[in-house]
Amino acid sequence: MRLVFAGTPAVAVPALDAIAASGHELVAVVTRPDAPAGRGRGLLRSPVGAWADERGVEVLTPARPREPEFQARLRELAPDCVPVVAYGALVPPEALEIPRYGWVNLHFSLLPAWRGAAPVQHAVLHGDEVTGASVFQLEQGLDTGPVFGTVTDEIRPTDTSGDLLERLAHSGAALLVAVLDAIGEGAAHAVPQPADGVSLAPKLSVEDAQVRWSEPAFAVDRRVRACTPAPGAWTTFRDDRVKLGPVRPVSDGPDLKPGELLVERGRVLVGTATTPVALGEVRAAGKRAMAAPDWARGVRIESGEALV
Repeated sequence: MRLVFAGTPAVAVPALDAIAASGHELVAVVTRPDAPAGRGRGLLRSPVGAWADERGVEVLTPARPREPEFQARLRELAPDCVPVVAYGALVPPEALEIPRYGWVNLHFSLLPAWRGAAPVQHAVLHGDEVTGASVFQLEQGLDTGPVFGTVTDEIRPTDTSGDLLERLAHSGAALLVAVLDAIGEGAAHAVPQPADGVSLAPKLSVEDAQVRWSEPAFAVDRRVRACTPAPGAWTTFRDDRVKLGPVRPVSDGPDLKPGELLVERGRVLVGTATTPVALGEVRAAGKRAMAAPDWARGVRIESGEALV
């Protein structure tokens, strides 16, 4: 089939690689416009756009998919299907109708669970044991279309959102190509999503990433892992914000008040509503990330000090 791929971040690149290696013809990509980045605020191409530039594939960057110029070019390209991975913009009905087989979306959850922008983060945050990826027919509702197929993946006790998303990006890419193959062969069958089991996964904010030391250790652990690498878990120490890498709940620590710090040989403990957690990496503002014991030696933590 003739394909136009829609996607923006690095997590979409494995799907592009898989499509390029398939028997389908990739004629263009659609991605978000170049965005300011870095201290100089220079315009930066999206990872999907950069991938296409390197291979001489046409790149379309509409500010909004409803733009008449974009839709006219999409009609000229005459794709059979538009596979989508984390494109980042709402697609209007008139654009959805242009490809013969519509737009087919790879979403990183087992729909109807975790519809929305941050399915992997919410799966980790809420302690799900299993998640996966779904390929479904894109329609006007939020991730509501009928599902062509799924793959599953166990969430490991130490998985961050970044770890899990990297695995799903690759297994989901294989699923997406399999679905495209089936569509091209006339063998695909999409099943409507059940009405039960719907949950929403809105984007996690910086405020969501603030560690709540008054929560149990397991909840602190989940929040930090869910927010790693983005938006980045954080807390405050001596009124300054510090970012935290994944923590480790411990069962052999002393009783500590929520947020209370204790430096022991080879580890730094923080109190929660239950048992303490051991800090992993700590990054103070303007500093490089370092192991918690090294950070503690540098700031010279005093008895009774706490993270807030």
